[in-house]
Amino acid sequence: MNATVRMLVLCSFILWTALACTPKVAQELVEDTSKAEKVDSVKPVGPCGTFDQSRDKEQSLNAHVIYRDFLKQGAFDEAFPYWKVAYDLAPAADGRRNTHYADGIKFYEHFLAEETDTSRHQVYIDQIFKFYDQISVCYDADGYVAGRKAFDLYYKYKGRASQKEIYDLFVTSIEADGDEAQFFILNPFTDILVRRFLNDEIPLEEARQYEKMIRDRLQKGLESGKNQAQWSIINDYIPKRLEALEGVRGFYDCAYYSDKYFPLFLADSTNCEVIDEVYGKLKWGGCAASDEKLVAIDSARLKHCVVVVPPSESRLAYQALREGSYEDAVDLFEKAGLGTEDLEKKATYLLLISKIYYAHLKKFPLARKYALQAAEQRPDWGEPYLLIGRLYASSGPLCGPGRGWDSQIVVWPAIDKWNHAKRIDPTASAEANKWINTYAQYMPDKEDVFQRNLNEGDVFRVGCWIQENTRIRTAKK
Repeated sequence: MNATVRMLVLCSFILWTALACTPKVAQELVEDTSKAEKVDSVKPVGPCGTFDQSRDKEQSLNAHVIYRDFLKQGAFDEAFPYWKVAYDLAPAADGRRNTHYADGIKFYEHFLAEETDTSRHQVYIDQIFKFYDQISVCYDADGYVAGRKAFDLYYKYKGRASQKEIYDLFVTSIEADGDEAQFFILNPFTDILVRRFLNDEIPLEEARQYEKMIRDRLQKGLESGKNQAQWSIINDYIPKRLEALEGVRGFYDCAYYSDKYFPLFLADSTNCEVIDEVYGKLKWGGCAASDEKLVAIDSARLKHCVVVVPPSESRLAYQALREGSYEDAVDLFEKAGLGTEDLEKKATYLLLISKIYYAHLKKFPLARKYALQAAEQRPDWGEPYLLIGRLYASSGPLCGPGRGWDSQIVVWPAIDKWNHAKRIDPTASAEANKWINTYAQYMPDKEDVFQRNLNEGDVFRVGCWIQENTRIRTAKK
C-alpha cells in the first residue's frame, strides 16, 4: 500500500473528514484517480444515511459503482478513495444492504494484513469492530453482528477477548436468530461450548440447551437444499466435536445412544465386538435392562459369543466394562494391574484403560498416558502405538475446524506412531499400514506448506493437546 493511502486509512475515521487528513493528501488522491469527482467538504449524513438521504445522491452512487468494480478486481488501493466518498455520502448505502460497512471491513482487514508496523494493527482492528457496531445500529442485525464479532475474535484476533466473552457473543447471536442462526457461528460455537462445559464453566442444562439449538440449526440447513457444500463442511465437524460430550454420563439420554449406536448392531449383529460395544453404550446412556433394544443385543451375545472367564483379579473390571460402567471399569482395571506381577497382563489392563478413555470417556490425554504405560510394560508391543496414532489422527475436530491446516497436521505425529509400531512389532505392520494409507491423503498439500514458508522434511511441532515434534510431509496427488 502506498504511503498516501496508508495515511488516509489511519486518519480518515478519527477525523471523519472528507477524503484525506490534509489538503495535500486530498489533492494527490484526486490526481491519482482521474475518475473521482472532487468533493470540497463531504459531511456525513449520519451513520445510517442512505443514497436517497445523501447531499449528493448522484456522486454517492457513482462512487459506489466505481469502487465496487475495483474491489471485484482485488484493486484495494484504487477502490478505497471511491469507497470513502460513497461511505461518507451514504454510509448505509440503499438502507437495505450493509454493503458500505461490510466493504469497509474488507478494506481494513486488507490494510491490516499488509501493515508491517504492528503498533498500528490495533487501529485497524478497532475500526473493524466499529463497523460491526454500526451495522447493528442501522440494520437491526444484532444476531449477525454478535456472530461476526465472535467469529473474528475466535479465529483472527485471539487475545482481544476472553473465551467467556466470545462464548457470550455466540450465545447472543444464536439467541437472536434462533433456527435462522448464522451458519458461520456453528463450528466455533460448538467448540467453545464443549470446552466450557467440560471445564465446568457452564452448567449441564445450559450446555444441553445450546447443543440442541446447534443440532437443530444444522439439521435445518441440511434439509434446506441450499449451500450444500457449506453445510456439508459443518456437518463433518459438529457431530464429531459433540461426541466429546458422550464422555459425561447423563449428558445424552437413552434415545440418543439408541438412535446412534443400535444401527451398528443391526448392520453386524453377529460380531461380538460390536455387540459388546453397542450394549455398553446403551447401558452408559441409561437404557433400562427391559429396553427392547438391549434385550435384542443381549440375546445376540448369548447366541453368538463365547463367554471367556477372565482372570480373578480382573473379573469385576470386565463386567463393569461390559455393562457400560466405564468409570468403574477404569478403577477396577487399575486395581487389577496393581494386583498382578504378570507384565503381559499388566500391559493388557493398562491398554484397556486407554481404550476406555479414548472410545467412551473421550479423554484423549489420559488415553495416551495409559497407552504409554502399557508400552513400558511390553516394549516390543505395537498395539499401544497403534492406538496413540488413532488418538492423534482423530483429533482434527479437537485441534482445528475439522478441515484445513490445523486439523490436517495431526496426521503427521499419527503416522510417526504407526511407523514406530511397525518397527518394534512386525505383527502390527498390517494394521499400521492400513491406518497410514487411510490418513496420508489428509495431510496438507505442497501449496499449504509453501504458503507458510515451510519445507517438506522440516521439523515441526504440533500443538494442541499433542505437543510433539514431527516431520512435515505432504499429501500425494
